[in-house]
Amino acid sequence: MATQYQNLSQYNAELMPDKELVSNQFYSIVVADWNPQITHAMLRGAIETLELVGVKPENIQVIHVPGTFELTYAAKQLQTSKSNGKSCSAVITLGCVIQGDTPHFDYVCQSVTAGVTELNLRDKTCPVIFGVITTNTMQQALDRADGKHGNKGVEAATTAVKMANIVW
Repeated sequence: MATQYQNLSQYNAELMPDKELVSNQFYSIVVADWNPQITHAMLRGAIETLELVGVKPENIQVIHVPGTFELTYAAKQLQTSKSNGKSCSAVITLGCVIQGDTPHFDYVCQSVTAGVTELNLRDKTCPVIFGVITTNTMQQALDRADGKHGNKGVEAATTAVKMANIVW
């Protein structure tokens, strides 16, 4: 388990892009409302982190979707849309899929992973960040959403800012 070696919420602030540059960027977060005790904790972590690294609160858009499977559709719409005349710098997807008794877990996880990958391959101007927790148990998910392993939302937000500011 890779998470045991690194807390998801720890990052080096010195390696983040300049706050002045980031302050004018626009970020969208798509959050699944399935498993809300997990995904909404991740959402709080993502928003707090974006603001901490310099993103203005008015430059953060949050869209709720029913479940993790719906993340890719919303992310695709946000990749190319403009809000208040601003193009999206990055889209963060936040979801949680917990293993059950059926293969549904496998189908959802594979579809969302492939969908986010496809969006990143098609659009080179607005990265889509995979902030989806896939675990065997509810406790493992709680540990990754503001628990002993940190907050996957924080990790997704720092990744979004770094990816939005890659200079080619």
